[in-house]
Amino acid sequence: MKSMLSGDVIAGILNTMIALATPFLYAALGETIAQTSGVVNLGVDGIMLLSAFAAFYVALTTGSLWLGLLVAALVGLALGLLMSLVSVTLKAEQGVSGIGLYMFGLGMSSLLFKVLVGTVKTVIGFPPVAIPLLSSIPFVGPILFRNSIPVYGAFLLVPVVWWLLERTTLGMKIKSVGQNPAAADSLGIGVDRIRYLSVCIGSVLAGVAGASLSISLLNLFQDNLTAGQGFIAVALVYFGGWSPVGVLGGALLFSVVNSFQLWMQVLGVKIPSDVAVMLPYLLTIAALTITVNRARQPAALNKPFERGEN
Repeated sequence: MKSMLSGDVIAGILNTMIALATPFLYAALGETIAQTSGVVNLGVDGIMLLSAFAAFYVALTTGSLWLGLLVAALVGLALGLLMSLVSVTLKAEQGVSGIGLYMFGLGMSSLLFKVLVGTVKTVIGFPPVAIPLLSSIPFVGPILFRNSIPVYGAFLLVPVVWWLLERTTLGMKIKSVGQNPAAADSLGIGVDRIRYLSVCIGSVLAGVAGASLSISLLNLFQDNLTAGQGFIAVALVYFGGWSPVGVLGGALLFSVVNSFQLWMQVLGVKIPSDVAVMLPYLLTIAALTITVNRARQPAALNKPFERGEN
């Protein structure tokens, strides 16, 4: 264990933590927006999977990472519209709709991978970009300021989402729709329109989360690439109390434990690999058990809106 306490290893753990937190931040921040409007999207993992494949395949065939990222976002948008249609317009049970969307994304991404690619291949992903001066700060610089553009984007998204929800008219509408849709409707706010918009924004960010996995973090695609990360992202929304800052804290906590167990395996620390892999998920369950009852969720979360109902 002494090797785990060296400065280089600690820096490596923290650097890996920043990278691992990236897809969680995109997906969980997007889900925060959707849930604040009153819609739970359990299909986040499926959106991430299908978008991850789309980004990878476009990057593999065209060589353009940015085009791959754009296509992933468009796939997320399309699936967000589908989720909105089923849950908001048709008013189906949101949990069932989300699981259906997840199964669709899982099956379709696997099918397309087998038909169009066939075997695991790699692409050259987004390279790290060093920020002048800041990247030269001892210890902290290489960890925080020598990352790829998708990583920077994920962390910059935290204050952007906070500002959107707390300081803009749109954010006030999203919150009002999630708290009391009948009152919002009486004030002339289009409840369905706001929920459509919120779910679609969240789904686009879930698409970007998938792309950050396949063409930035891992630089490949394989069946079930996300390994349930979309569901962890949904859990992080509850852990963070529907706050972007809380989501950031949860993503970093989960990722640092995940990074720690990866480094333990790399350094040959004698611990069963299955136990090491379980650690981040056990932490998530424990953290949710402690925090979820303390958080105040949107009052209309998971409740379809019918005009005329109180």
